[in-house]
Amino acid sequence: MVKVYSTPVCPYCKLAKEFLLQHNVRFEEVDVSKDEAALREMVEKTGQLGVPVIDIDGTAIVGFNRKKLTELLDITPDSN
Repeated sequence: MVKVYSTPVCPYCKLAKEFLLQHNVRFEEVDVSKDEAALREMVEKTGQLGVPVIDIDGTAIVGFNRKKLTELLDITPDSN
């Protein structure tokens, strides 16, 4: 399961979600600017307030890290 903690104004959140969509990865999006429980959950998992946080089966990635996402989701790297 993939969960993306994000905010509407975060450009890296948008990039992360676009990357997941381009690779047909299903994910649950959580807007931590409106969901205080999700914000607390995100901080408990990572100890940080920065978004995006992408939780892949319990492994949290803070920020949009294309290489780490590619590895954890077993995606063939883009050629560009």
